[in-house]
Amino acid sequence: MSKERGHKVIASNRKARHDYTILDTYEAGIALMGTEVKSLREGRASLVDSFATVDDGEVWLRNLHIPEYVLGTWTNHTPRRTRKLLLHKGEILRLIGKTKESGLSLVPLSMYFKDGKVKVELALAKGKKSYDKRQSLAKRDAEREIAKAHGRALKGRW
Repeated sequence: MSKERGHKVIASNRKARHDYTILDTYEAGIALMGTEVKSLREGRASLVDSFATVDDGEVWLRNLHIPEYVLGTWTNHTPRRTRKLLLHKGEILRLIGKTKESGLSLVPLSMYFKDGKVKVELALAKGKKSYDKRQSLAKRDAEREIAKAHGRALKGRW
């Protein structure tokens, strides 16, 4: 059987980048059942409202929705069960210190296949206030306008 190569995104949490300021990112493996992997291979997952917690020295991903596998039997999984994330001990200890320190959260940004294995991009994030969100939107719009003006100037069309 040939090995899979490459990077295939299954799901991404675009709202997380809007609602949080991303301080640091980690790549974590995830412990899954067979029917969950089959459902993910069909590209079916939702990271909306999911978050990670550190309990008793282990990192758990909560509220991740992986729909039941259509062709599964009575061995099918429950869609919103708590799943264990696989990280190195040093990373877990660092996350424990950071999350206890201040109002920092662990938010999943994306889920993808990397060389045939399911990985989760986990972010250490701080929640944004509403005025921070408005500022980041205004900044993005201003940068977009600058890029448009620069492009028009290069083409000679003002």
